[in-house]
Amino acid sequence: MNIQLLKREIPIANEHIQGSLLSPAVTLPAIMFVHGWGGSQEQDLARARELSGLGCVCLTIDLRGHDLNSQRSETVTREENLQDLVVAYDWLACQPKVDPNAIAVIGISYGGYLAAILASLRPVRWLALRAPALYKDEGWHLPKRQLHADITLKDYRLSRISATENRALNACAAFRGDALIVESEHDALIPHAVIENYVAAFSNARSLTSRVIANADHALSEKQMRKAYTQLLTRWLTEMIFGERENAVKHELARNVLTDEPA
Repeated sequence: MNIQLLKREIPIANEHIQGSLLSPAVTLPAIMFVHGWGGSQEQDLARARELSGLGCVCLTIDLRGHDLNSQRSETVTREENLQDLVVAYDWLACQPKVDPNAIAVIGISYGGYLAAILASLRPVRWLALRAPALYKDEGWHLPKRQLHADITLKDYRLSRISATENRALNACAAFRGDALIVESEHDALIPHAVIENYVAAFSNARSLTSRVIANADHALSEKQMRKAYTQLLTRWLTEMIFGERENAVKHELARNVLTDEPA
């Protein structure tokens, strides 16, 4: 996020005073939301409205095959849904008000899994994963629904998996931005071992924040659970985005001081 610093003379009577005008660049940070399997953008719209108040451009999307009552849900693959994210990200990055170097991606469950992989394909600045799922790399082009027919998937998710053994975890290991991991305390779908694997994989992140929503289930089925997650996410993004802006101002001021020093 660039900050413009302009030297200005402000007239007063027959004289003038010197001023320095700092203003944000015309582009804004952006946030892309990725829902979970069987979810939709409706789950993200309320949070998107709230976070747009931070001065961000927000995008919610519906992944192909998200309607589990449709025939498309029987055939859609991880590759196709990953391409949904790539196309949506590229579209968002090209919007005239968006700073392409300041994009956050927020993913839930299956969407968190895909968001992690997206971070290895596009320059994601901030990455937030709530209850991210984990799948074997094998069968990448199989319909997503068939993945749960693998009777070993449950044991796989309970095992210790290194970043080199899984595409999503490997993407997390390569991530250099700021990351947030949110776990539900009573998640019956995503065991704690999966969260531990993601946390361990973010070894090269600029910063990593890990939080647990007390008494929450996977779907955040109760209002207070959803509220707690929204508050947590808002606080984190506020810290990340405003911290970035503050650093940009400090950098611009320091650079200006150095260039204005007498020889």
